[in-house]
Amino acid sequence: MALAKAYSFQAAAFFGWLGGTLVAISIGDLVGRKSYGCDIVFRVIKLNIKDGVAELAGEDMRLCADAPIEDLVIIAGEERENYERKQKELEAHSTKLFRQDYQLLKAKREYTATNGYRGQQAYFEMPGRVLHIDGDPYYLKKCLRVYEKLNVPVLGKYVKEEEMANVVPDLIKHIRPDILVLTGHDAYMKNKGPEDDLKAYRHSAHFIRTVKEVRYHIPHLDQLVIFAGACQSHFELLIRAGANFASSPTRVNIHALDPVYVVSKISYIPFTEHVNVWDVLHNTLSGTDGLGGVETRGLLRTGMPYKL
Repeated sequence: MALAKAYSFQAAAFFGWLGGTLVAISIGDLVGRKSYGCDIVFRVIKLNIKDGVAELAGEDMRLCADAPIEDLVIIAGEERENYERKQKELEAHSTKLFRQDYQLLKAKREYTATNGYRGQQAYFEMPGRVLHIDGDPYYLKKCLRVYEKLNVPVLGKYVKEEEMANVVPDLIKHIRPDILVLTGHDAYMKNKGPEDDLKAYRHSAHFIRTVKEVRYHIPHLDQLVIFAGACQSHFELLIRAGANFASSPTRVNIHALDPVYVVSKISYIPFTEHVNVWDVLHNTLSGTDGLGGVETRGLLRTGMPYKL
């Protein structure tokens, strides 16, 4: 092991394990941590040659971590294909559940909009508009693809977590969205303090400060709906800061697409109805362990007549 590490310094390269063999690791590779039983699949985002450490971002979990290079196991070939297939199946299942809920809501809206007489008058819909701010450009692209599938109007921006508080308020003024998503990466680090110590979180303080800055200008929870947080974020302080929905009540990891499913549902609930928190969360991939929120009003508005 020491010999392999020394060689990696000389060649300005890193080596991890693949089927019991040392092979070169590159930025973008999928890896697991041997010491954790490869419980989470990460993407390598940075290699620190001097310290022999890799910076990692969860491939589908909004978690960031550091790991010694010799602890990494490369996920490739058939193993990677199986992992990607399972993730696609999970995403497809959540999308299917969302569309089922959407069809039920649509049938109810049609009855209400036409006063119980189907086909009496064509109408149009104006779902809530989303501004999605993400600290990870890779996750942002994945989220935007799902918004498109769900027909949710969205504008996405990549902003580093530590820069959000300075950038987002001006974006809100110019874009004037109905829903704001603040997400990216986070992590609770037990060695830095207890769960109630904000200093023990990687990016929760940045999310909280951003929510407070936005709420200074738009204090009403129904005027702008906010989702904030990532893996293991400080849920309680995010809600107190003014977020309608946040992560993570039990400090577990959340899926990269969970914010999308939460706000998409809210986008299509009529503004005359209150959002049932359980109805919004039960179709997510993390559930109530990873996500929570407060009662919120829907955002969809219908109008007529509809002109082709």
